[in-house]
Amino acid sequence: MDYPEIDRYASIDSPIHNFDPRAKIITFMVMIFSFVFLDSITKALVGLGIASLIYIIAKLPKTFVMHRLKVVFLFLFPLLIIMPLTVDGQVIAQYHSITITLEGFQYSSLVIIRALSAVTLALIMLGTTRFDITIKALYMLKVPGTLIQMLMFTYRYIFVIMDEFQRMWKAMESKGFKLKANRYGLSVLGNMIGMLIIKSYDRAQRVYHSMISKGYTGNPRTIVNFELRTKDYAIALPMILIALLMHTYHLVL
Repeated sequence: MDYPEIDRYASIDSPIHNFDPRAKIITFMVMIFSFVFLDSITKALVGLGIASLIYIIAKLPKTFVMHRLKVVFLFLFPLLIIMPLTVDGQVIAQYHSITITLEGFQYSSLVIIRALSAVTLALIMLGTTRFDITIKALYMLKVPGTLIQMLMFTYRYIFVIMDEFQRMWKAMESKGFKLKANRYGLSVLGNMIGMLIIKSYDRAQRVYHSMISKGYTGNPRTIVNFELRTKDYAIALPMILIALLMHTYHLVL
């Protein structure tokens, strides 16, 4: 099975890959929050362009973000249909009682562009650092340990659950089962999901007791040491400044 690991390309050599993980998280989070609160399509397009430029600098493969943005766009696309029909404003098209407004189309476009910019930045942030190093960086930034452990175990064991699901599905297909949209098919699918949840719970209990017996304390451990250098400040400060100027440039001009 081809696993969609977020850190598959973390070994590439680029300025973003070599960015201190703690500074990277802070910098990218500032940019993400900045871009999602932009109030015009023009600013949002500039933000998307900046995110794309950082993506190019990171030297990540083209398919890394594109495949994931497709899924995000599928969830956001209905906004382009719903909001022009529901938001009041200047009518640009009308059919009987159905009206399409310019404000609705503009607002839905703004939401989609902002979301694509934020997701692109998040993928770059996670894709340019090994996941275990990201976890340690979060721990050093004083993120609650419970949340860090949830992220760590969810990411690592989601692939185990996917493998278990694939094996169960192949076993059912080998016995002639074909999923159909009827009561029997949905019942079998529900039973399989229930069995998967029970197996996952049992596995979690075994893994937890095994880790406790080996001295696990809940703190992430890695031999990588972090050290802020001049180049990290040289990357972080301009990016944070750009994020702030996106909202305050009119006060300066």
